Amino acid sequence: MPPKLRVGVVYDFRNTPETGMDNPSLYAAIIDQVAWLDGLGLDLVWFTEHHFLEDGYLPSWIPVAGALAARTRHARFSCDVCLLPFNHPVRLAEDLAVLDNISGGRVELGVGMGYAPHEFRGFGLPVPRRVSLTDEGIAVLKLCFAGERFSFSGKRYEFADVVIRPGYVQPGGPPLWVAAMSEAGARRAARFDANLLPQGARAAALDPWRAELAASGRDPAAKRVGIIRSCLVTDDPERDWPPVRAAERYRMSTYARFQEELGGGAGAGGVRGTTDQARIPQTWVVGDVDHCVAELAGFVREYGITDLVSWAVPPGLRPDQMKDSLERLFRDVVPRLKRVIQG
Repeated sequence: MPPKLRVGVVYDFRNTPETGMDNPSLYAAIIDQVAWLDGLGLDLVWFTEHHFLEDGYLPSWIPVAGALAARTRHARFSCDVCLLPFNHPVRLAEDLAVLDNISGGRVELGVGMGYAPHEFRGFGLPVPRRVSLTDEGIAVLKLCFAGERFSFSGKRYEFADVVIRPGYVQPGGPPLWVAAMSEAGARRAARFDANLLPQGARAAALDPWRAELAASGRDPAAKRVGIIRSCLVTDDPERDWPPVRAAERYRMSTYARFQEELGGGAGAGGVRGTTDQARIPQTWVVGDVDHCVAELAGFVREYGITDLVSWAVPPGLRPDQMKDSLERLFRDVVPRLKRVIQG
């Protein structure tokens, strides 16, 4: 049976002067918001990770997930994505074991390579190492998650006689996701038997993963596919969309800057040379309940999405400014969407 659809929210904790809030107040307000959404049946809370940015972009998601785990009972926590070159895999595995216990087994892990040159400079790492650090990091994490004593010898890491304690609540550790913006990323996800976080062109980031799973005798339909596709539920788009649109433009401007650092290469905004028509859509869905249900249902069906999250607080907005839309999303849109998709 295919996995059931899960819907949630994603946060980056970016704080610009427009919010009028200091960082502790923003964090406290978001924690309160997630606790409230958990009561509305929220399935997922994802986080994104970046480093050394002036607006306070979240650099460390596990402490936040731990705080939220103490305030929630239902939602599962993950990331899109944890930048693996900047995270020591054994230390990350230990942190996740603690979080798995705090949350009662409600943690998952999405990993990616990173691409912003200033982050690699900040951590004192050459950008070309990102592939080997990611591949070896995933291999080590899978050994850690197995719960058995292991040793590992690679190009970047070498460990002897390691076992992770405390043990994980979830057998086999947190479910693993791998981000893909290219065919190489899609095949990496298949090679490590991971769930997929595709971005960019379907033909590069999604189809090769499914093809490789099928070719090896694994059922792609048994895996999960997750993506950020945001939804503003409103009966008056002309009134409510402009501030969200401005925040979204600001959010995307940062990724454009990262791509400029790379000389126009692949980044969070997509893959160089990918046309808008070829991309898996990640634009906002804006409209009333009927419109949002119809648009999201078509999207989920077309791409086989199992996990869908919406930006809860775009940068520059306060959590209370998104309350009405979020309430309608989880009270009205999500239950109907699940009925349409799951029958």
